[in-house]
Amino acid sequence: MNAIAPELALIVGDSGICNWDDLPPDWQEQIARVNGSEYSSVVYPSCVEELSEVMKCAYNKGWRVLPGGSGSKLGWGGIGKPVNLVLSTQRLNQVIDHAVGDLTVTAQAGVKFADLQAMLLKTGQFLPLEPAYPQNATLGGIIATADSGSWRHRYGGVRDMLLGISFVRSDGEVAKAGGRVVKNVAGYDLMKLFTGSFGTLGILTDVTFRLYPVQEASATVVLVGEADAIASTTKSLLASALTPTAADLLSTQLVTTLGLGQGMGLMVRFQSLSESVKEQSSRLLEVGQQLGLLGTLSTNSDETHLWKSLPEQIWAAPQHSGITCKIGVVPTAAVAMLTQLDTLTSGTGLGLIHAGSGLGNVRLDSATVKPETILEMRKHCQSHNGFLTILEAPVALKQQLDVWGYAGNALDMMRRIKEMFDPKDILSPQRFVGGI
Repeated sequence: MNAIAPELALIVGDSGICNWDDLPPDWQEQIARVNGSEYSSVVYPSCVEELSEVMKCAYNKGWRVLPGGSGSKLGWGGIGKPVNLVLSTQRLNQVIDHAVGDLTVTAQAGVKFADLQAMLLKTGQFLPLEPAYPQNATLGGIIATADSGSWRHRYGGVRDMLLGISFVRSDGEVAKAGGRVVKNVAGYDLMKLFTGSFGTLGILTDVTFRLYPVQEASATVVLVGEADAIASTTKSLLASALTPTAADLLSTQLVTTLGLGQGMGLMVRFQSLSESVKEQSSRLLEVGQQLGLLGTLSTNSDETHLWKSLPEQIWAAPQHSGITCKIGVVPTAAVAMLTQLDTLTSGTGLGLIHAGSGLGNVRLDSATVKPETILEMRKHCQSHNGFLTILEAPVALKQQLDVWGYAGNALDMMRRIKEMFDPKDILSPQRFVGGI
């Protein structure tokens, strides 16, 4: 690395390189979680041209590169090969264009989500994503990890909001897909490929999202009680004419941690005109009451605090003993999955599943949960046409288990795509599904 740093300094300057010892502790923690080793430096290009030159240099020299933004999700995914440098887009942090009338925004990949959202809200618009660590998460990192949140019930996932991307290929060339208008569908499949690719196909530089107007009113209904009653209520909700923007199922321990009562929970958010929100909330509360569930209604600051607290319990600051998994099951099996979580973890696991999609997250503690327990949970998910992927976990645990647990039949296709985009295998090597 001593030979690499001076060569890169010619491109980004001395201020564009940070040695390992000078990195913040959270960066060191996240980087070390990727493959259990330390690196000498992180490179911070300040423009697309510098990023392109860095990648051209890395491609010609055969240096392995770990792309990142602010470092909040560098530890997600599999344990890859040791890399020669970490490349951060943190200084690519400009909003390029906000077309208020078209409800679109184009920004560089290093823009932090919280900063962009604050700017959009001033115009009465917002980006309906709720990523982990929103204060630090960058737009590029959100796309690379397909990190959406509870609003996906109404607005869809990351790729449903992504209209266009620009990226630097492994050989340093700049490429584009899509555009800056909602009707533009050119490059649609390419944007899907980059969503959730964990930095294995290229390094995002500019991204364009569709936006939505902020609704007039908002209220959240929380129902708590027996699992069977929660399942019945959820089934009725999804089959009804009600139009929630979020509907999440909560494990018993998560309900307790949030101070919402005892039992399993269903948290449903309505956002629309004031009268519509009031009417829909009342109808859902009535359904819950008929089934013996405890119901509460939150509005204003109480509601804001509730939705802020919910992901914070799942996405607590990464710790040596923390395990966070992404799970998926068919929606009809979501309650059974949370019941299984309670059983396998003796009621200590925190679980959240989006009722409409069956996707969600669980947070465990490696000090009390054995690897066999995680494998049993994965088996349960797969038996319901789902999956369990380990995102955050101690390196020792990731070395024992297959982080992705992929059981599909598309690995050959994935490998061919990787070879097309990154023939020298220098971008996030072996970090993705199947050691890609």
